[in-house]
Order: sequence, then structure tokens, then C-alpha cells
Amino acid sequence: MAAASEPDADATGAHCPIGIQEAATLLGVTMRTLRFYEDKGLISPQRLGTARLYARREIVRMQLILRGKRLGFSIREIQDFLDLYDVDPEHHAQVEKLVIKVGDRIKHLRQQRHAIEQTLEELSLIESEARDWLREHSSPPNDNRNGIHA
Repeated sequence: MAAASEPDADATGAHCPIGIQEAATLLGVTMRTLRFYEDKGLISPQRLGTARLYARREIVRMQLILRGKRLGFSIREIQDFLDLYDVDPEHHAQVEKLVIKVGDRIKHLRQQRHAIEQTLEELSLIESEARDWLREHSSPPNDNRNGIHA
């Protein structure tokens, strides 16, 4: 399974570019998804006529993009990380920014979790009170609802 995480290497060990369909399969996305991120400028596959060819660099960038999306980062934030990756060979600035952004994301998710827990508690209370009210105000099973008495 680990071998499927990168494009095939040629006899010299260099990674050969792969086509869009193979890249999509490798990454678990659609070809449309790859074209979307290309349109946004986050990846730049090589072109051979109308064919898109994805080298190791574009596959790694897509893996970073997909991870960023899973973690809830915006396309703009992901673009910022990728830009830092390109200009900072030591990745120091990228990691510093990542620490800040991840901390912000954790704080935001904890706030959301707290709000969800409060909402669940309130909804449970409302549900319980509504069920109690229905039990207290339900008619006997054999009552005559049309007002005609036998």
C-alpha cells in the first residue's frame, strides 16, 4: 500500500509523471477535484498537449491540500502554507505559521464543541419536558373524541 502513495519511479529512481486519472485514483479524489485545485492555482501539473501530467511535487501538494481541507482550513490558508513551502527550503516559517493556525483552529473547534454540547443539553431538556407534557395531557385510549356519548 505504501508504494501506491507516490508516482511510479523509472529505472533511475526518478519519479515519472502520471496522468490525471492515475493521480485522481492515487489521491482518492475525482479528476474534477484536481482540475479545481489547478484552476485555483494550488497545483500546476505539466502539460503535454491537452494531457495533464502530475509529478511527485504536485502529488505531495495535493496531499497537503487534502489534509488541510480535512482539518478545516480555507483554500486561502492552504495557499499561504503552500507558498511558504515553496519559498522556505528549511520550512521554518511554514511550521511557525502552521503552529499558529493549528492553535487557532483548535480553539475554534473547542468553542464549537462547547456550543454544540450546550445546544444538545437544551434540546434534551425541551424534548423531556414535551414528552412529560404529552403524558400528562393525553386522553384515555377509549375516550370519545367526537362528543357523542353512548
